[in-house]
Amino acid sequence: MTRTIVIGGGIAGLASAALLAREGHDVTLLESRAELGGRAGLWETEGFRFDTGPSWYLMPEVFDHFYRLFGSSVAEQLDLVKLDPGYRVLFEGDPVPVDIRADRAANIRVFESVQPGAGRALDRYLDSATETYDMAVKRFLYSSYESFRPFLVPDVLRRLGRLARLLLQPLDKFVAGFVTDARLRQILGYPAVFLGSAPNLTPSMYHLMSHLDLADGVLYPQGGFSTLIDSIAAIARSEGVRVITEATVTAVRVNGDKTVAGVSFRDSAGQSVSLDSESVVSAADLHHTETELVPTALQTYPERWWQKRRSGPGAVLVMLGVSGELPQLQHHSLFFTTDWGKNFGQIFGKTTSVPSPASLYVCMPSATDPSVAPTGDSNLFVLVPVPADVTLGAGGINGAGSVTIELIADAAIAQVAQWAGIPDLAARITVRRTVGPADFADDLNSWKGGALGPAHTLRQSAFLRGSNMSKKVSGLYYAGGTTIPGIGLPMCLISAEILLKRIRHDTTTGPLPEPLPARPGRPAVPGGFGGFGGFGGFGGYSDTPAESAPPS
Repeated sequence: MTRTIVIGGGIAGLASAALLAREGHDVTLLESRAELGGRAGLWETEGFRFDTGPSWYLMPEVFDHFYRLFGSSVAEQLDLVKLDPGYRVLFEGDPVPVDIRADRAANIRVFESVQPGAGRALDRYLDSATETYDMAVKRFLYSSYESFRPFLVPDVLRRLGRLARLLLQPLDKFVAGFVTDARLRQILGYPAVFLGSAPNLTPSMYHLMSHLDLADGVLYPQGGFSTLIDSIAAIARSEGVRVITEATVTAVRVNGDKTVAGVSFRDSAGQSVSLDSESVVSAADLHHTETELVPTALQTYPERWWQKRRSGPGAVLVMLGVSGELPQLQHHSLFFTTDWGKNFGQIFGKTTSVPSPASLYVCMPSATDPSVAPTGDSNLFVLVPVPADVTLGAGGINGAGSVTIELIADAAIAQVAQWAGIPDLAARITVRRTVGPADFADDLNSWKGGALGPAHTLRQSAFLRGSNMSKKVSGLYYAGGTTIPGIGLPMCLISAEILLKRIRHDTTTGPLPEPLPARPGRPAVPGGFGGFGGFGGFGGYSDTPAESAPPS
């Protein structure tokens, strides 16, 4: 069996490890932190449970496809609920919010109520978004771009002119061709933020994102997103993956013939360890992998390459435990400033600064999930987009973060209180933790302290985003949000599948057939939540399946 080391225990690393083990590789996964999940982390205190990263469950078919590859399903692994409203939008200076509903027909009525004629316009817009989304899934998202011949097919060639226009026209201009109301334009332009970009920088190809929230609806896994991580970790372990936590990779080792030799890492006791392998998959930040772990002469993406790239935004995260309920907010609430073009300019411009007021996001999972807060209390996760700039500082617990980060948090709390009509919000906070760009850099090795990864601009999308394999080191591959196809939990799952296709030299453009052939001697994938327990203790760096368990 090919010995393979996977660096990083986020969703992409876990999924990559599971797929490669299913393929027959002997897989060891190394995670630098004590817990798995990466950006999709979990923080618990005083009866509150906070997802510390992703909080939108979109593209449900991608998750279900991944589970079906292993003979399981979302229904067996997760307890999903559909949110209705999917989310609420509050606008600066406007006392009336707009609630986005759970299905297409309802949202057409919502748009019509805001602007006469906008309902019909949204119907056309979603027709285009759905067609583009279906094309993307069938022809582009699951491609490794190892070969361009699979794109020379009639359904792509017929649409070349339209695809070119969608790539060259920015999203904000495309949206303006459908609706005139500024609030509706913001709702249709907001998906650019999911892509780590701005509506004026994002190709209108990505209007396909509106198919996800305005037509498909927004889902939520009960128990939070850590249940998703737990389920994929359980699948990886059931496939024979050895998981070693508190293992900080310090170098990718390369043989004289420029083939992978393995990695060096520092274990939980601070000892340096070398682990041999024939292939290495880094699901860590690509900038960190290339500029810190790979020898300088063998870097495919050296520092000079990154100097020409644009990072997605940084973020200040504010996790709040609040006494009492907050009916003014929904599970997801978006706060949009009137001049949000100025906001984006402050974040992405040549001279950056922190927007104030900011177009920000608030998640209140306690509206849906009673397990995330003490009975009768509320769990708030506030995300303030800021420049990707580590000098803004780090966060802390109960105001212990850097002065700049805590001031940004204070301003966000005051803004939410004023706009949503919760005047006593600050006084009701019993738990507070902040996270800043320096934390993203220190904890996740994130390039520039960005919260998401390289922005999805034209020059950083599809095959222009970069390859998922090294051009100079044979056997070195990449997965995760900083490589193809891009940012987000579904994209990370797809990146793991693209990795497998790359290793197979499979140039097909669609999802793999379900299920994958079972590896001989492996038990069935655990179903439901009963499969998450029973993690054994790590017993050393041997070739026998040994694991280190995340803390309970």
